[in-house]
Amino acid sequence: MQPIRTLAVFLAFSIACLLSHIKPVLAQPTTSPLIQQSGLVYLGAFKLPPWTSDATSFSYGGTALGYNPARNSLFLVGHDQYQRTAEVAIPPLVQSTSLNALGTATFLQPFTDVTEGKLPSINPSDPNAKKIGGHLIYNGQLYVSGYSYYDGAGTQVLSHFVRPVSWTPTGQVQGPYQIGTLGAGFVSGYMTPIPPEWQSTFGGPALTGNCCLPIISRTSYGPAAFVFDPAALGRTTPVPDTPLVYYPSSHPTIGTWGGSWNPSGGIFWDGSTVIRGLVFPSHSRSVLFFGTQGVGGFCYGQGTSDPTLAGQPVPGSSGVIYCYDPDNPYKGTHGYPYVAMVWAYDATDLLAVKQGQKQPWDVKPYATWTLPLPFTSPQIGGAAYDPATGKVYVSQQFGNGTDPVIQVFQAP
Repeated sequence: MQPIRTLAVFLAFSIACLLSHIKPVLAQPTTSPLIQQSGLVYLGAFKLPPWTSDATSFSYGGTALGYNPARNSLFLVGHDQYQRTAEVAIPPLVQSTSLNALGTATFLQPFTDVTEGKLPSINPSDPNAKKIGGHLIYNGQLYVSGYSYYDGAGTQVLSHFVRPVSWTPTGQVQGPYQIGTLGAGFVSGYMTPIPPEWQSTFGGPALTGNCCLPIISRTSYGPAAFVFDPAALGRTTPVPDTPLVYYPSSHPTIGTWGGSWNPSGGIFWDGSTVIRGLVFPSHSRSVLFFGTQGVGGFCYGQGTSDPTLAGQPVPGSSGVIYCYDPDNPYKGTHGYPYVAMVWAYDATDLLAVKQGQKQPWDVKPYATWTLPLPFTSPQIGGAAYDPATGKVYVSQQFGNGTDPVIQVFQAP
């Protein structure tokens, strides 16, 4: 009997040792599933507090979303002209095609300039508008990014601020600070936390990026994401970043500015693309970018609602043509009709870039899909993620007249 008992003990010990080695392998985040279109389940929506004045409203705004887990709330920018931030409590969600049926968020903190007048200092030599690109709550602090909207000279270097989450007391805004050395046009927009299971793998706790700004040569020709440590702001100059994906003018791998949307042909980006949000859902290996895509063919010129004028010269102009676009009458880039879009990337591809096995421009999305949104507007202002519940918050600009509606999805 003794040899049998000894053999049994030996086998049990061997199996335990084997399992102890297998378990870490199975727990590796690189084996997590990819999120597909069906994996984002629509939960409902809510409205934002109504207009009282342009300076204290969300009209023409709803950008730069950031989720605050401490209060189950959202930070986001109001009216585009004022670039002021408010914090709102998230109400119960309602699924309805009637705006009147939706709940309305309430203010936790009213509109304020979260940079306390420092936003122009991200690029003082540039006379054009400066905008808030993103909000990130990390370790009890609020991180804010900002970008020059039309940086014709490509002179913006500084982009990120840090401040208390509370508006009071004042006088504690620090920055702006420089992130990396590639240029602020690549990093000055959306931000999101990296899930804890991925942080050691990627070497940092958060992502930042930007895309698709006017003067495209100073930013990315497609989604961009860089790893950074928000806590390094003010401690290291510049704050180190690790590129995971971006497309410089020398490598427009997924599309050119003058091309047209054609995912079956490998064209996932063109001059009509706008990307405003980024989330990295927990327990997945999907990195999801949110934005708006023109799918009707790229055109640069003067928008018109008269289809018979499309392609015709604009009288009195020098080489400017009409572009059929009943949604946008202004001169610029067009791609009517427009859809709300998701660009989905495999985190293992991004990891290969981090490890030096690929270049940042070698990576392509594993899928793109449209977001089915009620209330017709395809314009996306931002996205944010709640890691505790898996909820993804997406701002649908102009979903409620000139006001945004916050649409909510459940990630797996």
